[in-house]
Amino acid sequence: MRSGCRKSCIAWLLLVASVIVGHARELRVCSDPNNLPFSNDRLEGYENKIVDVIAGELRASVQYTWWPQRRGFVRNTLKAGLCDLIPGTVSGLGAVRTTVPYYRSTYVFVTRPEAEEITSLDDPKLRKLLIGVHLIGDDGFNVPPAHALARRGIIENVLGFSIYGDYRQDNPPARLIEAVTAGKVDVAIAWGPLAGYFGARQDPSLRVTPVNPIRDERFPMTFPIAMALLPENGSLKHEVEDAIAKRRTEVDAILSAFHVPRVDAFSRLAMPR
Repeated sequence: MRSGCRKSCIAWLLLVASVIVGHARELRVCSDPNNLPFSNDRLEGYENKIVDVIAGELRASVQYTWWPQRRGFVRNTLKAGLCDLIPGTVSGLGAVRTTVPYYRSTYVFVTRPEAEEITSLDDPKLRKLLIGVHLIGDDGFNVPPAHALARRGIIENVLGFSIYGDYRQDNPPARLIEAVTAGKVDVAIAWGPLAGYFGARQDPSLRVTPVNPIRDERFPMTFPIAMALLPENGSLKHEVEDAIAKRRTEVDAILSAFHVPRVDAFSRLAMPR
């Protein structure tokens, strides 16, 4: 056997062997291991399910790196080379490349079913009710609804819940939604996917109503959600976008099953049944 043939034949055999033993393409993903409804290390979140759909379309296996979603999450995961993809990222996030959005959701009011419905940040009832909102970080950084309430002078009756919470517990952000059921607050203003998922699991189920106006001065209440990649990873971006487009029906079904409130391009709210 000639040297050239020997080398090429060996390379071909190694390629065949790698396929036989299952060395398929890997899709490396970074996610939070304790953050339902989005993700967890038991692969129960809707982002886990959507990643599986994408990986199936790409004929890839999924390899997770688990990291609590705190400040510095992107720097410590994607930018550190630990993964190729982060699902559930706000579209247009700086310093990364994002895919086209695969859904848009909204902040919502969460109330008990017997309570009067709140539909607007300008509802005068908000001045008398105890309102729960998430705070991000130890410095009390505020989410958009908290800024909107403060701008209206609604401060003294607002109770802050750390979005990070006690990480020893399951899904710490859910404490805000549970506080509505427990009567610790009269109304919560929370990110739609979190509220929709955990609100539907309370007994009785909680009412979820979109926040209006959808933009309060410079603070939007709705956000398009995409997947994040490194800026130089344009090829994978296009593959992921194509996979989402081809499997759109499955992606939408997953979002509906998790009670994710969605706002379409014309700002109509699509509330899952």
